[in-house]
Amino acid sequence: MEKNKFYITTAIDYTNGKPHIGHVFEKVLTDVIARYHREKGDDVFFLTGSDEHGTKMELLAKEKGVAPKVLVDENVKAFMAMKEKYNLSYDRFIRTTDEDHIQASQELWRRCKAKGDIYLKKYQGLYCAGCESFKKESDLVDGKCLEHDCKPEVVEEENWFFKLSNYKNQIKDLIEKDEIKIIPEHRKKEVLNVLEEIEDFSISRPKEKVGWGIEVPDDPTHNMYVWFDALTNYISGLGWPNDMEKFNAFWPTVTHVIGKDITRFHAIYWPAMLLSGGVQPPKNILIHGFVTSGGKKMSKSTGNVVDPEEALSRYGADALRYFLIREIPTTEDGDFTFEKFDARYESDLANSLGNLVSRVTNIVEKNNIEFQNQDLRIDIKNESEEYRFDKVLEKIWEKVHEANKYVDDEKPWAIKDNPEKLNEVMNNLLNSIKSIGEALKPFMPETSEKILKIFESEKIVKAEPLFPKKLNT
Repeated sequence: MEKNKFYITTAIDYTNGKPHIGHVFEKVLTDVIARYHREKGDDVFFLTGSDEHGTKMELLAKEKGVAPKVLVDENVKAFMAMKEKYNLSYDRFIRTTDEDHIQASQELWRRCKAKGDIYLKKYQGLYCAGCESFKKESDLVDGKCLEHDCKPEVVEEENWFFKLSNYKNQIKDLIEKDEIKIIPEHRKKEVLNVLEEIEDFSISRPKEKVGWGIEVPDDPTHNMYVWFDALTNYISGLGWPNDMEKFNAFWPTVTHVIGKDITRFHAIYWPAMLLSGGVQPPKNILIHGFVTSGGKKMSKSTGNVVDPEEALSRYGADALRYFLIREIPTTEDGDFTFEKFDARYESDLANSLGNLVSRVTNIVEKNNIEFQNQDLRIDIKNESEEYRFDKVLEKIWEKVHEANKYVDDEKPWAIKDNPEKLNEVMNNLLNSIKSIGEALKPFMPETSEKILKIFESEKIVKAEPLFPKKLNT
């Protein structure tokens, strides 16, 4: 029987700095979804990568006195290192400087132009270099970009434009019918509102202004504007247009996982580009919120930026993965402070799950209890399918607390003289622990593996501590 295909992507990260905690959250969230689908038996392809062209990289390279390619080759290492650090299971890390991506971007351009959807025009607009996009007056507050707190520069130049207006009604229809499903529902309403105000958008910049980018086909004076290049990674990373067998197998199942700040590009611009190029639009767009700190947006000026390296070194990848998914609802903003992280580690991990596994396996070893598998499962399907992963972990920890209460109520140390009863109690606990280990596979893969390894040997022995209480602070 052929497996169901499942294709999932993260946004690609801009390589002008180091990964921040928001990058880590998005990658871990997407990894959880990918691992969940693998556990279901699906054939999964998980794509992530880096966005390496544009003005910011060119200016930064100039400041450092190196070629842009030299700079991106160096900076991308920190993003590629996330795989091992945070135990990510992606299948490909695509770079927008990869040759197959460059060719795919140029091919999509040619198809859109052949359709009559790309045209040249002189343009004056407000350009935010931080966003790598042109802004309307209505997008600004006190004349400034909300995202970067700076005034856009007035830019006047001749650019290639994409006829977004040609696809307004079609995209509206697809979104309203959930053929492009936007999750959560309130983001769908926001996109439909934005759709009413859309205009054709610039998809190139003159090489004299942006020299670092993918050259426009048949126009050596222009480079592609970063969004036309960047968005194409979702199909180039899957083999389009060279490996159409692989592409056609996976593409219809695609789920894009993105932050709320780039919704417009993914839910409106991207489907229009695909429709123009003769490619089916994305099936699902899952929009997550931001990681805040102390209830405020992270910024250097307020001094509340969480360093993911510090968070990782504190307790390791599994603890950080647990905290991010448990504390931050998938589709809303969520808060990260080290005080909350420490409290979750002590309470949920060391004292609850860690202590449960330690004391149960200790009693089992001492009393030579033989394990009898009952194949229990924690039902997390509904919450997982609805991306309510904080609720999944809440449900798993209800089982952890129930098991700890069962130990306290049954007092196995006091029933040593009743081997039959002791065997029943300890097997109930062992099966509960095993079901917890199974349920944790997508969230805490290392911890899950350690728990399930307990049951691989003929004789169960006391487990090594899962979560040492000594803090790396």
